[in-house]
Amino acid sequence: MIPKEARPGDDTAGLLFYLYGPGKRDEHVDPHMVAAWDPYVPDPARSDEFSIPDLAALLDAPVRVLLGRKPPLHVFHVAVRNPPEDRQLSDEEWARVAREMMHAAGIAPHTDDRGCRWVAVRHADDHIHIVATRAREDGRQPDTSWSKLRMQEVARRFEVEFGLRRLTHADGTARRWAKTGEVEKATRRGLSEPVRETLQRTVREAAAAAVSDADFFQRLAAAGLRVKQRVAPDGNVTGYSVALPGDRDGGQKPVWFPGTRLASDLSLPRVRERWSGLPVNAAATPANAWRAAAEKVRAAADQLGAGGLHHGAGDVAALGDLIVTAAVVSPYLVRSQMRKAAYEYERASRAPAARQMEGQARVLYRESTQVLARSVSSAGRNDTVAALGFLLALVTAVEASRRWHQAQEHRVQAEAAGRAGRLLHEAVEVTVGVNAAREYRPRSKRAAARARIGHRAATTPGIRPMAGTVQEAVPEHAREILADPAWPALRARLAAVEEAGDDPGDVLATVAARRELSSADSVAEVLVWRLDGWQRQRSAAAAASSSGTTAVPAGGTGRTVPARKQGASSPTRRPPGEEQQRRGPTQGR
Repeated sequence: MIPKEARPGDDTAGLLFYLYGPGKRDEHVDPHMVAAWDPYVPDPARSDEFSIPDLAALLDAPVRVLLGRKPPLHVFHVAVRNPPEDRQLSDEEWARVAREMMHAAGIAPHTDDRGCRWVAVRHADDHIHIVATRAREDGRQPDTSWSKLRMQEVARRFEVEFGLRRLTHADGTARRWAKTGEVEKATRRGLSEPVRETLQRTVREAAAAAVSDADFFQRLAAAGLRVKQRVAPDGNVTGYSVALPGDRDGGQKPVWFPGTRLASDLSLPRVRERWSGLPVNAAATPANAWRAAAEKVRAAADQLGAGGLHHGAGDVAALGDLIVTAAVVSPYLVRSQMRKAAYEYERASRAPAARQMEGQARVLYRESTQVLARSVSSAGRNDTVAALGFLLALVTAVEASRRWHQAQEHRVQAEAAGRAGRLLHEAVEVTVGVNAAREYRPRSKRAAARARIGHRAATTPGIRPMAGTVQEAVPEHAREILADPAWPALRARLAAVEEAGDDPGDVLATVAARRELSSADSVAEVLVWRLDGWQRQRSAAAAASSSGTTAVPAGGTGRTVPARKQGASSPTRRPPGEEQQRRGPTQGR
């Protein structure tokens, strides 16, 4: 449950007309009142004699009779929304929510019959709007200084009572989200994301790799951003702002974003906390850089959080910078997963109520970041063999950070680290598949035939890399399969096929060719199901053969027919998939 307090306004009637109207961004369905300061107030949507202006006049009446100076912005407006996955609340439940929110905000305390006037309007299944006027019946103004914090506390209680998705109380670690106007502006301009998010990512990448003020600002300029420094009278730089070229306001002036408005850890003082120690020398080759970074990450994962809460906060923050830099220089095929992992881990990189302090793990992570930033050039990004060891070490480090957050009872941060870890697992699987495919990639059709025959003859259980098998059998779906959560289950099925003495590549190609796979939500799950069916048919065939019948899996039906009489001609039994090869190319080969 998310209560969001809007900016104060001065037009009560205008706001009510909008809430009862058709809506501008979302469609308003059946607008009606669910609660009010007085249970006998008529609902304009249900009454022919009471209009929206009449309701606005009732709400504004205490404002007009206020003693002394009247507030220029007297309209208090808060929207209370549930996530889409929550159940739909009834009008009675939303009425309870509205009354408790007004009590917590200081607008209308339960035991105070002289509080402010308010109404709650519902025009969608998942949220309500509460409108109040900031004037009490006794001629005073309410104290709403802690309204946001107290309404959040009420929302946490209702999540438990109503069985809703439990969100986390604000701990100061959430990212700065783009505002509605920024999102609409990006849509009008045809941008893939709001400018704020582009600036957040670009500035974070520069801060993670930089080692000094000059290096930081040079990286921002090289990334194509406009940079404006704030200089104190003594000549010291105390802050900065960035703008995206072409992003202008209504007066055609650049829209500047200070670092602190992008994220809490992107203000200049917080960025400077990253620059401790001497810069690390670049490695001789990109492959050596990946290996050196992997060694440092493994050592840091063993020491993460060993120095206590504040050292742990510095460790997870440095790990976040490392993932950001790794996403920039990672091989192309896994760069998407790495960027997503960096995005998910961002919340885990900020520990609640703890500032970064120097620890051994943080030093190692920072050194790893500098090694990658200075050694892995564009020419070395696709060194997937060397990058694989680093990715495996990074998975271990993220898992260590998740356990540290759990020990500190940082639930949201632990969940964020878990999501990042799953994305890194996908990157590892894709990298393994790419390396295996390169290892077994034939140079010609004749070489492919020789390699296939020789490989079958030399195959022993547990030797063949199953990622390479997928690349050979279903190349058009290989990348999707290796990144699928069901890939471990499919890999286990293929290993079982190999242990049974059959060629897993031929079997996989055979079951894949039975029907198209492009429409499947999870290709890996479909192939697991088909391999299970193939295994059942094979077992039935073996049982039928021992009892004098031969199982013929025609079309996958698994029916059995009597065995041929002794001496009758019998076709030579071909291994799985050979019949399809004899007839011609099939889907997935």
